[in-house]
Amino acid sequence: MEFFTLLVSGLLGLVTPVGLVVDRTAESAIRSQLAQVEQLQVRVDNSPTHQLLQGKVERVRVAGRSLQLKWQEIRIAALELETDAIELEPRSLGKKRPQFKRPLQAGIRLVLTQQDINKLIQSPQFVARLQKLKINIGDFSNTKHNSVHNFANPNVKFLANNRFSFQVELHEKGLDKPLLIRVESGLSIVGGRNIQLVNPIVTANGEEVPSQFVNTIVNNLNKRLDLRNLEGDGLQVRILKLNTRLEELEIAAFLRVEPSSRFLETPSS
Repeated sequence: MEFFTLLVSGLLGLVTPVGLVVDRTAESAIRSQLAQVEQLQVRVDNSPTHQLLQGKVERVRVAGRSLQLKWQEIRIAALELETDAIELEPRSLGKKRPQFKRPLQAGIRLVLTQQDINKLIQSPQFVARLQKLKINIGDFSNTKHNSVHNFANPNVKFLANNRFSFQVELHEKGLDKPLLIRVESGLSIVGGRNIQLVNPIVTANGEEVPSQFVNTIVNNLNKRLDLRNLEGDGLQVRILKLNTRLEELEIAAFLRVEPSSRFLETPSS
């Protein structure tokens, strides 16, 4: 959702005196929110100037490559975004958080590389989230260990046929060496709103984990990956495409963000 924040920031630059190039103004505003960018193009299909000054825009199209976000450890290899008509409250123009008069709707296509995703999941912030997972090592290794554990060296690989593998080391006091957990699974989309793991296989130090334990974890993850969970925060997401290919993940989706959604808040607000 970071790019919706960037889009909002860019829209603040659209209200410009007559004679300035709106596309370039919006592009500069979005660039200012990125740590690094290889290529970025912004096109604003705007109404007559008096409509633009009232906060109305017919459509915004954004295309970019190698975009590094300022507030998150992620680089986006490719981005294509196209909005429906946008209408802002005129009195909110120029403020840190503009107010939308109607929901913001857009189609978006993202490409993420395997290398960049691994950089993200190996970041201290992501590893800290992993530490919050409650795992009983006995479920993996038929031992009675059930103490504090630490995850290390997470890594993901994309495979053929929309499958992926994920592995992580599980360290626990009292064990001579870490437990290497490896997951291989397919990905599918149900109803455009539920990302599900398909036929997952979990091994610990090369030994397959019992299916009843795997099923419990998978059912929990599938519930967490239900995008309807976001609707309470004013965000609707419908996945149109999710493909994995060698070292890349491609996602295409339709998004609808309500004016009151927290996802429209800028990081500095």
